[in-house]
Amino acid sequence: MGISENHQQSAGKKSMALRAAWIVPNVLCYFLLIYIGVFVGKNAEGLEEINRLGIWLFMLIVMFMVSVFGTFRIVYWIKKGKL
Repeated sequence: MGISENHQQSAGKKSMALRAAWIVPNVLCYFLLIYIGVFVGKNAEGLEEINRLGIWLFMLIVMFMVSVFGTFRIVYWIKKGKL
């Protein structure tokens, strides 16, 4: 095992840690999106009564866009070899 092989293994471990550091929050973002969706679905009538349904739907749409954008960005970085 030479220095070059050791360096490649070290870089591979760092790369996997970096991938995990980006992928785990993205997955958690999807879980939050699902949770907010269920919350809005169950409480839609009450939120509409207090005129907050529009705000929650806006947050749901923004959360969806952030999640999808994050996924595309991570996939792009992996394909480019940056991640």
